[in-house]
Amino acid sequence: MSTEWPLFLHLAGAFLFVGGSITAAILRVAATRLTRPSEQAVLLRAVRPAAAVIGVGLALTILGGVWLVHRLGLDYGSTWLSLTLGLLGYLLLVGGYAGRRDRKTRELAERVAADENEPIAELTRALRDPVALGLNASMLVATVAIVVLMVWKP
Repeated sequence: MSTEWPLFLHLAGAFLFVGGSITAAILRVAATRLTRPSEQAVLLRAVRPAAAVIGVGLALTILGGVWLVHRLGLDYGSTWLSLTLGLLGYLLLVGGYAGRRDRKTRELAERVAADENEPIAELTRALRDPVALGLNASMLVATVAIVVLMVWKP
């Protein structure tokens, strides 16, 4: 049985997933470094298409990965695969929660930009919220861990 197509889907999805994740993180951090709400809103709006790329990449990664596991006759209960699936579940749960928080921050930046476009403490706090930043950082760590598990399969 050929594994070319499942491997292609899996790797293409992984590149989209990881690339989208890094892009979203960079945009989010860059928005915290700016002071004008209009500039912050532009960067936070740019996270939305990156989130779509993450979603498509995640779907392709999972589809190709499950197809590969089936084609290669691998054990779904193996440690590396179980850890990967657990981390993917974590990313889905935390990503949904963090995404809602980030959407509220983006909407606040858009409102402030439309009104006076001057920095306000509420927006600064929302952008530098340690919980939101911690959740986003934990998702990057989980993404790196998944890549490590996929490459080295302990």
